[in-house]
Amino acid sequence: MGQMTAEQAAEWGKSLSFEKVWAMFAETDRKMAESRAEADRKMAETERKIAESRAETERRMAESRAEAERKMAESRAEAERGKTKLDRVMEETGRIVAELSKNVGGLNQSLGGLIETLIAARLWEKFPEYGFVCSFQRVRIYDEAKRARTEIAILLSNTDKAMAVEVKRELNDKRDVDDHLKRMEIIRAYPPMMLVNKQLFGAVAGGVVSPNVARYAYETGFYVLELTGESVSLIPPPDGFKPGMW
Repeated sequence: MGQMTAEQAAEWGKSLSFEKVWAMFAETDRKMAESRAEADRKMAETERKIAESRAETERRMAESRAEAERKMAESRAEAERGKTKLDRVMEETGRIVAELSKNVGGLNQSLGGLIETLIAARLWEKFPEYGFVCSFQRVRIYDEAKRARTEIAILLSNTDKAMAVEVKRELNDKRDVDDHLKRMEIIRAYPPMMLVNKQLFGAVAGGVVSPNVARYAYETGFYVLELTGESVSLIPPPDGFKPGMW
């Protein structure tokens, strides 16, 4: 309704009746009801779309979690298979290394035994000044309690003299000489019957002998022998050498 003059408004008021006013209120209520219904419908539609969107989001998130868990499970399974395979490889490697060590150890023992046998053969002939007539190998030394304390690789002997010879595959460490010095003390402390009341001398021998170790051995009073071919040779002592006696 447009703007009315006072006269028009007065004239319009005269035309109003209770029925017209009631009808106007009814129309207004109807339009308000329709507006509320439309608003409710739109709100319901919005809520429906929000619910659908939330459901879709949750579905996708669930699928993503399931996929991530599946991949993690596959990765764990693959890692476990790899670990099992690595364990088998390590076990086999350990077996091979142990077998090689065993074989190499056996070879070293065999070679050491061969060198000792070659050196022992007619070794007494290298010391004519002592007149050795007996040769023994692997002589164990025991204390009063019958406990094994050490072992003499080669023992040369006569009626009043003896010589304890230590044999190494490679005589290239001064500690081998020091060890034999300790061995000589033990032999003297616990002499077997064949050494009682005999002068005891010492010597070291090797398939290969380091010159530095040879000099050191002579300084300690030991003779030094080296394998040459299938025989053994006495490395010439330095001038003024005096053999030690235990």
